[in-house]
Amino acid sequence: MDAKIVLLGAPGSGKGTQAKRLCQELGLTLISTGDLLREAVRKNTPLGVKAKGFMDAGKLVPDELVIGLIKEKVAGLKGGFLLDGFPRNLEQAKMLDTIAKVNMAVDLEVDEQIIVDRIVNRRSCKQCNEVYHMVAKPTRMEGKCDKCGGETYQRTDDTEAVVRERLRVYKERTLPLAKFYADRGILIEVDGQGEIDEVYDRILAAIKKFKH
Repeated sequence: MDAKIVLLGAPGSGKGTQAKRLCQELGLTLISTGDLLREAVRKNTPLGVKAKGFMDAGKLVPDELVIGLIKEKVAGLKGGFLLDGFPRNLEQAKMLDTIAKVNMAVDLEVDEQIIVDRIVNRRSCKQCNEVYHMVAKPTRMEGKCDKCGGETYQRTDDTEAVVRERLRVYKERTLPLAKFYADRGILIEVDGQGEIDEVYDRILAAIKKFKH
């Protein structure tokens, strides 16, 4: 499949989980900006060295650097790709236009309160990073990872106040992207609520239908 897809959705909408499955199913390359940055830093590439300076100072990596990394990645690809985590605003979307012709934007729509509940109840293992949910996927023993027996904990940015602030920023900066892609006739809106498999089936059906 030669699709070039942007995956939109608020923090906690399940983008990351769905992105991996979609890429496996459709034969697409997953381009996650977070992974690209970490890889560039690890390999000590010229862009990685620049990015590390900002990351070490606790600053956001400038758009120009992120676009540079995406450009490098896209240049070496033969098939299609799925972008997760970029663009985050209109300016970035316009920059992306200069290096790749996006032909689908999938927007995962999830009610704000459901997102808050999802994230606030999320627990991660300190040792193996396995993720649990106190209601939907609890550990067999409280505070202990089922996989490795490590201690589970709540990330500092998984509190309700932090989550609601992230959602506020998302609405302000990223929601206009939906209109940007809708105006081009390439926006696919998908109900992101329900079981992971249900949501996945909905996304896959919508993508295949859109292609035809």
